[in-house]
Amino acid sequence: MLTEKLKAFVVSLTITVFLAACATNPVTGKRELSLVGEEWELNVGKQAYSPYRQAQGGDYVVDPQVQEYINQVGQRLAVVSDRKLPYEFKVLNSSIPNAWALPGGKIAINRGLLTELNSEAELAAVLGHEIVHAAARHGAKAQTRGLGLQIGIIGAAIAGGQGYGQAASLGAQLINQKYGRGAELESDEYGMQYMSRAGYDPKAAIDLQQTFVRLSEGRRTDWVSGLFASHPPSQQRVAKNRETAAKLPQGGELGAERYKKRLRTLFKSKPAYDAYDEAIKAANKGDFNKARSLVKKAKKIEPREALFDLLDGDLAAEQGREQAAMTSYNRAVTKNPNFFAPLAKRGSLKYEMGNTAAAKKDLQRSLDLLSGYDVTHYTLGRIALDEGNTREAIKQFQTASRSKSEIGKKSYAELLRLDLPSNPQKYIQARAAANNGELIVRVANATTVPIRNIVVDIQTRDAAGKTRSFRRDLRGTLGAKQQTTVRTGISAQNLSSANARVVNARIAN
Repeated sequence: MLTEKLKAFVVSLTITVFLAACATNPVTGKRELSLVGEEWELNVGKQAYSPYRQAQGGDYVVDPQVQEYINQVGQRLAVVSDRKLPYEFKVLNSSIPNAWALPGGKIAINRGLLTELNSEAELAAVLGHEIVHAAARHGAKAQTRGLGLQIGIIGAAIAGGQGYGQAASLGAQLINQKYGRGAELESDEYGMQYMSRAGYDPKAAIDLQQTFVRLSEGRRTDWVSGLFASHPPSQQRVAKNRETAAKLPQGGELGAERYKKRLRTLFKSKPAYDAYDEAIKAANKGDFNKARSLVKKAKKIEPREALFDLLDGDLAAEQGREQAAMTSYNRAVTKNPNFFAPLAKRGSLKYEMGNTAAAKKDLQRSLDLLSGYDVTHYTLGRIALDEGNTREAIKQFQTASRSKSEIGKKSYAELLRLDLPSNPQKYIQARAAANNGELIVRVANATTVPIRNIVVDIQTRDAAGKTRSFRRDLRGTLGAKQQTTVRTGISAQNLSSANARVVNARIAN
């Protein structure tokens, strides 16, 4: 048991940490709790920026002038912000209307949002809002809330005589990374101030928010899954923006004509991306003829886009036209050599065609750009099996199996085939319990396939300290996600403890 002095020390330490961790919000000037420093923000932003962009379509590279323009507007706002950070602004190649900011000033805006805006001032409203998220440490504060809860739980657990590990685990699960309503309103207000300081008309933020409210009422799927998921619009935000604009100097640039001119490539190619998005929907429904026709249309409008060649390659591969698929993947890689998906698809196809060495090169490059992609890890798992490296194969299949795709399902099947015989307890759970005075074992199949030949090892200890070990075989097959009860015929009345684990199991089919 912990002494009263130790309990008091824990409470005192917790209070001390909270008091010592108060910091000034660089934007509002208010004193706020902060358990993570600027170094954490910079490191998180730097490490997560590239993989986040890869996972959301990669950078838009068809017209480099678009990227240059967005960065110019972003840096114009960053200069007048209340906090100096290594701000970066990237355009992502995604039709979903969205924008986001990572700690440390790493900001992204999707192609799909840019084509919905009407002026440079509206762009400034979006980027200014995201700059405030970074400058006001909203991401860090979300992390602080989690760490604060974690420290509190650990302190309470120690004071109550509980273990450190369980308390830390519970605290980590409570970390909330989403921005709250206060952070959204704060970003609106100070983002409009940045707009005004940079010479833009802050009233554009009112128009923009009104448009967002109207679109949210229409429940457009792309908006709901994009910007509105993390930045929900509301009439309250419109009203607050009006209040803020009334306090700021009147006038400023709108830059509507300049915006259309600098983004003319995006606006001109929008029908191509619309056709591409429809092609994906058609392919998902199995209408490959329609999908190919739509991709052809997209490529005719914008022949420089790698995504169109990537989908063209996928459609050819689906039909077994390997050489045509390889040609399309080659084109996609050439047009955008720093996007993970074409490299992964080409590497997988090279493996199927017997060129393992070239496949590994593509797959490794894809892995360097983005870890976790099911195609990459599944193919690397198969290569590891060919090379006799079962441990590496299990590792790769385990990663790929996290996906809910068909590739993920195939990876899970391979993982079970390789790992289940050696580690059945990882997949089949066994728990000893007492039932009407008899020791029983509840066995649960946590996998998605039927399991047979299940053997359970049972360890018991009686009141006198005498231990006993015995096994029970389960007859028949235990279905996927099913459980059963094994009766042992042993009295549980004189037992001080009992444990059970599965020591043998095989896939039924």
